[in-house]
Amino acid sequence: MAVARPLLRYNRDYGGNIVKTGLEAPDPRRREGDNGGMGFRSGFVSIIGRPNAGKSTLLNALLGQKLAIVTHKPQTTRTRIHGVLEVPLKKKAKGQAGYPPAQVVLVDTPGVHKPETQLDRRMMQEVMDALESRDAVLFIVDATHRLAKAQTPGESAKITGRMALSATEDDFALSLIKRLDCPVVLVLNKIDAVRKEELLPLIAHWSAQHGFAAVVPVSARKKEGLELLLETVVGLLPEGQRYFPRDQVTDQPERFLAAELIREKILMLTGEDVPYATAVVVERWEEPASKKKIKDGKLPVTKIAAAIYCERSGQKAILIGKQGTMLKAIGTAARKEIESLLGTRVFLELFVKVQAEWRSSRGFVEELDWRRQLEEIAAKQAAEEL
Repeated sequence: MAVARPLLRYNRDYGGNIVKTGLEAPDPRRREGDNGGMGFRSGFVSIIGRPNAGKSTLLNALLGQKLAIVTHKPQTTRTRIHGVLEVPLKKKAKGQAGYPPAQVVLVDTPGVHKPETQLDRRMMQEVMDALESRDAVLFIVDATHRLAKAQTPGESAKITGRMALSATEDDFALSLIKRLDCPVVLVLNKIDAVRKEELLPLIAHWSAQHGFAAVVPVSARKKEGLELLLETVVGLLPEGQRYFPRDQVTDQPERFLAAELIREKILMLTGEDVPYATAVVVERWEEPASKKKIKDGKLPVTKIAAAIYCERSGQKAILIGKQGTMLKAIGTAARKEIESLLGTRVFLELFVKVQAEWRSSRGFVEELDWRRQLEEIAAKQAAEEL
């Protein structure tokens, strides 16, 4: 039986003007349009795993579009990201079980790690929140992480150095799922990068660690094994109503998605500690009255001003670059994707600000939460209307 949980509700104008905001619990008796008849299933499915396991790549692959930013660097994701997947009825066929129609709310999360800074603690809180409100969990593991091998048959494998650290991180991630009372599916990702004969020992190793509801090998990057994974997930969900309208893909506001795209370009274009010491906050968002083309045949313009925060003046210099070249490159790359997201032209202004040791500041880290930012915007708009 699905448990009704409070959801943040916003109007369709995610960019700036918020008509309604707050907590609204879905009514179990309510239906969002045609629910596909008896047997329609719905639920929240949290995706957890260590950094760089491919959680965001899997989310995007299942949705069939880019929602979460993806880079090769660990800890790219800093907050929970909801992706709403409408699954049509798949009728039984010869050799295929089929599954009922469903709405799967996928919850991408930051990589599981032992926190050191206030930002780390906030990220791990996002993971814990995702595990509290879920109907099932996908525990994703990077299949390219090698297992220790015994030197001679019968001996225990010796684990040292980097492999020992990896094993410790695995144990920490496993400790979280062992507390759960819901079905957990083991997803072995990146199988395209390992030989087939290496998969069976991996499956045996991980299956011995926990009583998983199922084990599904996939390649999120190449979209292999996703149909089986989807069939498995739908089979684990309870019958229930839609939590989101049929055509809604996420509850993330567009201004947050735009900020994430800017941060993605920083991660991709800068190195060393700079990407991890940066945060992006949209300070101004001006949407056109209509997204229809104007008289000259061009799309209207959305004006965005965003601040890039870093911790030291040396990082600021790197982000700006010689004669502003790096900041221009970040802005140009981000603007193209934001235009695709919004369906308008975008005028993007970027500013770099130094906020010393912000990752250790609880107050500043809390201000980065998009939910809090929207509440502040709503309060400001309400005050202006008085």
